Amino acid sequence: DLRSVLITSVLNLERLDVDLFRCAGPPGPGRRDQAAFPRLFGGQIVGQALVAAAHAVSPEMQVHSLHCYFVRAGDPKVPVLYKVDQTRTGRSFSVRSINAIQHGKPIFTCQASFQLSQESPVQHQFSMPAVPLPEELATQEELIEKFLQDPDLAEQYKKQLHKIQAEDVPIDIKPVNPPDKFHMESQEPKQLLWVRARGHIGETDMKVHCCVAAYISDYAFLGTALFPHRQHRTTFMVSLDHSMWFHAPFQSDHWMLYECESPWAGGSRALVQGRLWRRDGVLAVTCVQEGVIRVDEMPNSSKL
Repeated sequence: DLRSVLITSVLNLERLDVDLFRCAGPPGPGRRDQAAFPRLFGGQIVGQALVAAAHAVSPEMQVHSLHCYFVRAGDPKVPVLYKVDQTRTGRSFSVRSINAIQHGKPIFTCQASFQLSQESPVQHQFSMPAVPLPEELATQEELIEKFLQDPDLAEQYKKQLHKIQAEDVPIDIKPVNPPDKFHMESQEPKQLLWVRARGHIGETDMKVHCCVAAYISDYAFLGTALFPHRQHRTTFMVSLDHSMWFHAPFQSDHWMLYECESPWAGGSRALVQGRLWRRDGVLAVTCVQEGVIRVDEMPNSSKL
């Protein structure tokens, strides 16, 4: 099987010293289209930071949560240094603090908490939404081709779709409820996507799959908040913070349902929530993110 590029390149760190790592991997998707302000993909930084933290705990410890802040834009032209501080090592829980550094300044800060496996009779979860299986759905690439053949497609979306086509995204994506036509109609701030890492990862340390899920979780996440606001042109969109909780074992190269929704937006900020479900209905990961969204009013086509 072809090894996933997320393991061989994007999330592969070089150890420079005790608790000091470097990655000069390729820039991720999502921000390369803004030529005036190129910046690293946030999911890549979160995933790499978790890789660094995982190197600083014992093998039997597994990550259960992480909380991050993006403090500066990541520069895709230079490597990122990851400095890990062993904040606390306990018998059940251990905390690691990670700073991502470029040009001598932190661009990102994160705390990750790890736990020894413990059984408990206190268990419950929400129910997974009833959706078609991924084998029954078209890929994102197939849907883009379909949309681009529509003669009535708004020029704004043609440009967006061509940019998505040009990105080399190491994720397989199958939207569950894509619109019949990619026009200007507003819709609820919710989306359902089947997602998985492209390529083979296989059975390995669960921390590896958590690092890959951290990368996947940021893709198309904040954009959920824009669905009701098609009348506006987005001029700036960037993540402020990102939190994840890992609930149950999963394999990131197997299809998982990503349920995304935005319960609130205002003050040039938006909040999004996400749940990653295994296809057998087990809730594997919960994500929350807040970001900055600035927009311009779309020009009115009416002459009146």
